[in-house]
Amino acid sequence: MEIRGERVKILPLKLEDAYYMRRWGVHKNPLLYDYNLPSVTDEEIKEWYHYKTGSRDRKYYSIFNEENRFIGYMGIKNIRKLWRDAVLGIVFDPNYVNKGYGTETITTYLKYYFFQMGMKRLFLEVAQFNKRAIRCYEKCGFRIIDRYLKEFFDQNIDFNNPYFIQERSAFVIIDRKVYNYVYKMKVDRKAFFKIQEELNGKFKY
Repeated sequence: MEIRGERVKILPLKLEDAYYMRRWGVHKNPLLYDYNLPSVTDEEIKEWYHYKTGSRDRKYYSIFNEENRFIGYMGIKNIRKLWRDAVLGIVFDPNYVNKGYGTETITTYLKYYFFQMGMKRLFLEVAQFNKRAIRCYEKCGFRIIDRYLKEFFDQNIDFNNPYFIQERSAFVIIDRKVYNYVYKMKVDRKAFFKIQEELNGKFKY
């Protein structure tokens, strides 16, 4: 199975791709450190890969650019065939963000998701401070449907860090624990169809 866009192709995630992630760059923004791959052994990567791909309610994919470079991975989890929905997750090599690959990848995949898989809606979660990702999702037709707090992954975050100060309104400290606001977003087939028509005229799939 191969899903193709203009610059990207999406293929089932392979173990060799998971090993390659150790060559990726790193986020300099400490709010995004959770997306940086930690120092891991071959065995740990193998365990991660089998966890991601070993369940029938999850599908994970590799993302390649026009140079056939592995630049990201994505997945849908909590697949509910009866309700025809799932939850999206997507991660890119930091060296390839802000280049339009995210929007193209998601749009390309949504065409397949809605019109080949026959799904009706797709959900995702995104941190309120991750404005770049939110803009990308909105371009693809996602809209915010809920907002709630989650415990932040780094409880030792430096409150004087300029990245934190800039996004201070996205955080709350309760009983000495740091929480950040998270948006739940959703796109359905009708909304996706509409936004594609607005962008491209007659929508083809």
